[in-house]
Amino acid sequence: MAVESASVFIRKNPVSVRKTILFFMDVLLINISAAAALFIRFDFDISSTYTYITPTNVIIYTAVVTATFYLFSAYKSLWRYASIEEMIAMVAASITAMLVIYLAFDRYMQHLPNGFYVINALGLMFFSGGARFAYRAVRRIKNKIFFRHAKTRVLIVGAGKAGFLVTRELFMNPEMDKLAVGIIDDDTEKHGRKMLGVPVLGGRDDIAEIAKRLQVDEILIAMPSISRQERGKLIDICKETRCRLKTLPGVYELIGGKVDIKQIKDVEIEDLLGRDQVKVDIEKMAGYLMGKTVLVTGGGGSIGSELCRQITPFGPSKLIILDVYENNAYEIQQELLRQYGSCLNLETIIASVRDEKRIRSIFEEYRPDVVFHAAAHKHVPLMEKSPLEAVKNNIFGTLNVARAADEYGAQKFVLISTDKAVNPTNIMGASKRVCEMIVQSLGRRSATEFVGVRFGNVLGSNGSVIPLFKKQIAEGGPVTVTHPDIIRYFMTIPEAVQLVIQAGAMAKGGEIFVLDMGEPVRIADLARDLIKLSGFEPGVDMDIEYTGLRPGEKLYEELLMAEEGLMDTSHEKIFVGRPLELDMEKLTKELDVLRSISEKEETAVLEFIMKKLVPTYRKEKNDKEEKQVI
Repeated sequence: MAVESASVFIRKNPVSVRKTILFFMDVLLINISAAAALFIRFDFDISSTYTYITPTNVIIYTAVVTATFYLFSAYKSLWRYASIEEMIAMVAASITAMLVIYLAFDRYMQHLPNGFYVINALGLMFFSGGARFAYRAVRRIKNKIFFRHAKTRVLIVGAGKAGFLVTRELFMNPEMDKLAVGIIDDDTEKHGRKMLGVPVLGGRDDIAEIAKRLQVDEILIAMPSISRQERGKLIDICKETRCRLKTLPGVYELIGGKVDIKQIKDVEIEDLLGRDQVKVDIEKMAGYLMGKTVLVTGGGGSIGSELCRQITPFGPSKLIILDVYENNAYEIQQELLRQYGSCLNLETIIASVRDEKRIRSIFEEYRPDVVFHAAAHKHVPLMEKSPLEAVKNNIFGTLNVARAADEYGAQKFVLISTDKAVNPTNIMGASKRVCEMIVQSLGRRSATEFVGVRFGNVLGSNGSVIPLFKKQIAEGGPVTVTHPDIIRYFMTIPEAVQLVIQAGAMAKGGEIFVLDMGEPVRIADLARDLIKLSGFEPGVDMDIEYTGLRPGEKLYEELLMAEEGLMDTSHEKIFVGRPLELDMEKLTKELDVLRSISEKEETAVLEFIMKKLVPTYRKEKNDKEEKQVI
C-alpha cells in the first residue's frame, strides 16, 4: 500500500521529486568533492584528511554549498536542457560557496588549508556540474539507440537559429515520435556539415529527391523570418513530395529565443495566396476609436469578433457587442474579459437588427459614436432558398441601424459589404448592394460619415470554403468543388478587419472602399493544395468531385462596377469607388414597396422589385438541387 501511494505521489509531482533527487545527489557529490580535495591537498595522507572531516565541518560546509547552489538556481534548470548557461551558473556557485566559507566560516572549521578551497571549487564544478551534463549525454545516447526508428521521419528546412532550435526540440522530445533525418538550407557553405548530429543535405531544389531517398514523412519549415511570397514558393516545392507540411510561427512569436514544440503547426492555406499580408498603419488611423463608444453589430461572427479584438487595444470608452446569437456573443465577451478584465468597459446585447424599436432603444441608451455594421446573412445558396430572409435581415436590418446612427448623431457608420454586391447574380449579393445604396444615400445628407467596405472571401470565416475542405479531407474525401474554373479573391480575417478600421478613418461620406487582394485564386487549385499539404495525392489518395455551380453562384467575382471607377487613397493597397448619384426619394419609395412584400411573404414578385432596385442584378437560373459544397 505504501509503495502504491509513493508511486501515485511521484506521478502527480514529478518536478518536486526530480528536485528532491537532485538535491540529495548534490549533498552526496559535494561531500565526495570535499573529501577528495582534502585527500589531494594532503598528498593522499588519510590520517591528515580525517582530521578535518568532523560533524561540524560537514554540516556547515553542506549547508553553505547547497544554499549557494539554490541561490544560483541550480535546482530550477532542467537536466535535459543543460547547456553553457547552466555550466556558467555552476562555476559561479562553486566559487561563491568557497568564498563564503573562507570569509565567514573558516574559523569555525579548524582553519581549512587554503589549497582546499581552490581544489574543492574545481571539484564541485566537476562533480555537480558534470552530473548534470552526464544526464544529458546519457539521454542523448538513449535517444539515438531507442528512437532511431521513430514513426515520423522529419526533414527540416532551414539551418539557421530556428532550425537549430527545432532540431533540438525534436531530439529532446522523443515522446513526439519524430526523428530529424536531414536539414535543407540554400547556403552552400553549410552543405555537408552537421547540426546536432543531423546532416545538412542540400538546398531547396534537392527537397524532392532527398525526401524520397530518406523516406521522409513530414517536412518542417523552420524559416520564420521569410516573407509570405518566399514561403509560398517554398511550400510549392514541398507540396509535391506528398509529405505532410508543418511550419514555425513568425519570428516575433519565438519568445526568449526558445521554441515550444506546441508552436509548430500545420502549413495554412494563407501561405499559398501568393502575396504578403496587407499592412496598414492601424495605430495612426484608429485614433477615432480612442475614448469613443463603439458598437459592433454581428459582434459574435467571424468579422465582428475580430473587429472587437482589434478595436479594444485602442481604448474605446465603451465597446458594445450586439448579436442575435447568444453563444457567439458570449464567447467573444468572455475572451475579451479574460484578456482585458476591468480595463475594458464592455456591454454585450442580444438583439436582432431587424427589430427597429429595439435598435432605436439601444441607440437612445448608449449613443454610440462609431458603428461597425457586420450583422448579415451571407450564405449564398441558403439565401437563394430563403430570399426574403436576406431582404429582412440584410436590407432592413442595415436600414434600421443606419437610420438610428443618423438620428442619434453617430460620428461614423461602417458597413461590411462584399464583392458579391457587384453585378449580383444572387439575392445575397443584391441585398448587400442595396445596403451600399442606403449607406451612400444617407452619406450625402447626414452629419454621420457613412462608408462601405467591400472585400472578397475571408479565409477561415464561418461557412467559408477552407474549413469545409479540411473537414472533408479529415473524413477521407472526396473534396467537393462546384466547377473546375471557379475563381475567388481571398483575404485573411485580420486583413479584412484592418481594412474596415482604416476605411472608417478615411471616410468622408458615401464611399465604397476596395482592397487590392492580388490575383484571384482557383478554388480547384486550393483543394489540390490542401490535399497535398495533408500528405495525400489528389486523384490517387483522395478525389476532387465537381458538383456544378449552385443557384446564384458566379464563376468569378468582381470588386467594382464599371460606373464606379477607381481612385487612389493614401494607402497603396486601398482604393475607393467613386460615389454614385442616387435618388434618395426614389430609393425610399422602392424600399417601402420591398418592405410591404417582405411582410406579406410575397416571394413571387421579389425578383422583379429587386431588379428595379438593383438594375445590375441578373439572377442566374439553375435547376440543380443544392449540394453541400463550397
